[in-house]
Amino acid sequence: MLDEKQRSELLEQLVHSPSYRVAYRDADLMDSPDLRHVRMLLEFLKPDLILRRHHVESTIVVFGGTQVTEPASAQKRLDQARQRLAVTPDDPRRRRDVARVERIAAKSSYYDVAREFARLVSSQNQVEGRCEYVITTGGGPGIMEAANRGAHDVGAKSIGLNIRLPREQEPNPYITPELCFQFHYFAIRKLHFLLRAKALVIFPGGYGTLDEMFDALTLRQTGRMQDLPIILFGRKFWERTINFQFLADEGTIEDRDLDLIHYVDEPEQAWQIIQDFHKK
Repeated sequence: MLDEKQRSELLEQLVHSPSYRVAYRDADLMDSPDLRHVRMLLEFLKPDLILRRHHVESTIVVFGGTQVTEPASAQKRLDQARQRLAVTPDDPRRRRDVARVERIAAKSSYYDVAREFARLVSSQNQVEGRCEYVITTGGGPGIMEAANRGAHDVGAKSIGLNIRLPREQEPNPYITPELCFQFHYFAIRKLHFLLRAKALVIFPGGYGTLDEMFDALTLRQTGRMQDLPIILFGRKFWERTINFQFLADEGTIEDRDLDLIHYVDEPEQAWQIIQDFHKK
């Protein structure tokens, strides 16, 4: 027979036992490898429910490099690199740094182009309560910031799908707060990029941009996603980066696969391609 003190002590142990926690409030359980599938499902459901609640019917996804900043910022970075080189002009690493930053500065005009493109699309499609062709980015700096900023300029909503990285990436400040999401799983993030997309617009970038582009190209090539235009800003950059014609000439892709890609240099060109594509 338990006395009151023993009973109280045992009850205290029971209610603080990990097994007694309500399952969905058990952080240790939710973080365990065995519940990865549950976490992935939740990561899909949360943005999906919120986007439905905000009546987001369709999106235009803008990809591009984090390093491609606005011209003033790019020039400041270049000036700093040149100042460092002036101190030790024979340092090969600093010469290399200046050369790289010069190339980034030369691409800084794409920041303004991405911003203008987002302004153009958002001002024509988020009117009278409609939420069509909502600008969507990876939520970070550079080209992503420019596109979110363009929508913000005209008072329109835009979406940011940020990702947890070893070096933390903060969301840019121009995303609509209610439509700013953080992901752990790249696969679920990619799914949300494409789920409502009516076009993919891709600016110069690095590995992440290339990964997202080729993921979409493969799905379009194999008919595993909706028809949409894939638009590359900057023909000169992209034709030097990837020789798609060579792949076709070598027979590793079909000639018709080249038609999946459209090259443009101006915001109006991109928007016209999107309109014409969906009219068909």
